[in-house]
Amino acid sequence: MDNVLAPIALFVYKRPWHTRQTLESLQKNSFSSESNLFVFADGPKTIADESKVREVRDHIKTVEGFKSLSIVEREQNLGLAKSIITGVTEVLNNYGKVIVVEDDLICSPFFLSYMNQALSIYKNIDKVMHVSAYMYPIDPTGLKETFFFRPASCWGWGTWARAWKHLEYDIHKLIPRFDKELRHKFNMDGTFNFWHQMEMNRDGRIHSWAIRWYASVFLNNGLCLHPSRSLVNNIGFDGTGVHCGKVAIYDVPLLSRQISQFEEILEENPEAIKRFADFMVTIKKPIHTRILNLLKRKMTGFSRC
Repeated sequence: MDNVLAPIALFVYKRPWHTRQTLESLQKNSFSSESNLFVFADGPKTIADESKVREVRDHIKTVEGFKSLSIVEREQNLGLAKSIITGVTEVLNNYGKVIVVEDDLICSPFFLSYMNQALSIYKNIDKVMHVSAYMYPIDPTGLKETFFFRPASCWGWGTWARAWKHLEYDIHKLIPRFDKELRHKFNMDGTFNFWHQMEMNRDGRIHSWAIRWYASVFLNNGLCLHPSRSLVNNIGFDGTGVHCGKVAIYDVPLLSRQISQFEEILEENPEAIKRFADFMVTIKKPIHTRILNLLKRKMTGFSRC
């Protein structure tokens, strides 16, 4: 592992309880005291948001347990997409690598170890563009501890400046680069309609940075590393936010041990893709439709991706 650990970029807004849970889980990581923490606090969207935004900002100023703490308080509301893009870019310009966390994620005590090991192991392998810490609630039996997998999950992730430079944010430049065959592959061979998010972004119905990043990685034939058992759980789908409903289908238990095996074969794992497809089959259509509608509502405000 590199002597210099990757800095952590934490993005917060107006959810004080969730922010505390996220920070407390990070503090329980053995590498937290050696990690520089950058907190990007978005500005209030409305007057009604000001008190919660202030409460979050007051709390993060008291945070201890990290090598250093840097806080960027945005005066205006950037929205999550612009906040993520600008914040990640700022950190990468100075450090060359980054670990990204949002304010509704609970991290395993082994999260920082996994992320830093992966960012060190694959730092000079251009084909590897993204490291994910979340894994869907698939059956991990028989799978390796880590593998390469198509989607670039935005729930606890990391990357390098060399990969981030390929981000194409203009949706009107991305879409024409896909033909029918590529769209099918982009949709995990037809098991999940990621392409619908591309169309909604094109039509201005949502504003998602994550689908653009996935598309950029995909079009550059990039690989995304994933663990077979998740090191992150999203607590944001708990019904507490204005745009949030209660959803449990993506809940996962956190891995409670160190990951020791990192994939050496620079290819997608076909069995992992099959397990993803099997999981998607278990999601009944009405629930699936509600999830997409929920994501649409969240992305129009301070979304998760």
